[in-house]
Amino acid sequence: MNAASSTGSLVCVGLGMTLGSHLGPLARSHIEQSDVVFAGLSDGIVELWLQKMHPDVRSLQPYYREGKSRMQTYRQMVDAILTEVRAGKKVCGVFYGHPGVFAWAPHKSIEVARSEGYPAHMEPGISAEDCLYADLGIDPGRFGCQHYEASQLLFYQRRIDPTAYLVLWQVGIVGDQSLARFSTGAAYRQLLVEVLARDYPLEHELIIYRTATLPIQQARIGRVDLGDLPQAEIDMADTVVVPPARALQVNHEMRKRLDVLDRGLSDTVRDASCKA
Repeated sequence: MNAASSTGSLVCVGLGMTLGSHLGPLARSHIEQSDVVFAGLSDGIVELWLQKMHPDVRSLQPYYREGKSRMQTYRQMVDAILTEVRAGKKVCGVFYGHPGVFAWAPHKSIEVARSEGYPAHMEPGISAEDCLYADLGIDPGRFGCQHYEASQLLFYQRRIDPTAYLVLWQVGIVGDQSLARFSTGAAYRQLLVEVLARDYPLEHELIIYRTATLPIQQARIGRVDLGDLPQAEIDMADTVVVPPARALQVNHEMRKRLDVLDRGLSDTVRDASCKA
């Protein structure tokens, strides 16, 4: 079907993290007014709740399989979504949290749809990061906050700032090069510890965090020393937060230059006031 003459469209929305609590009115409207809803959700209870809003909800979970590359799974998801868009339908993809955070399929689906001339966009949602700030009482603007997918610290040479918060995502599958595993073991996390130990002492306390996905649940907040991380119980839903280990260092040279600018500005304002 020619995109120019098709009514097909795509919107990817975020369901938020906690069932029923985080869904915004705009996302709900897109779900209810679509022709087809694709659900990128891992919880059957959440899918049942979604089916109360729309009669045609199609789960994307069956594409996952242990030992199967996640990239193959994601491409199959994109194909399924685009098939309905090309058929002239208003399609809504629903994903946990924010649909653009740690979610390859929504981004790719929108990219492909737009390249073929179909209207496509993304609506944000409350992400695990948003919940993390609230549950742990962290203000990212106080010391700064750096986020990495944990495996990137093993695959690449990344620079860590130990004066800021460090948030590590998907530690449960750290080091997985196959993209086909749902977990890695203590030996893989030991390699992560070796990397982190360059900037943090082994007795530095980390936080293992998991946001609540059901209203009856509480967020998981556990604490463990860096050296004990390999033996900790961690799965794909857990995030590891490394608090700052050092104080912020004052940049005295830049402070002096700022003082010069401030004095110049004060002199300009005073001169203007006198002339007035």
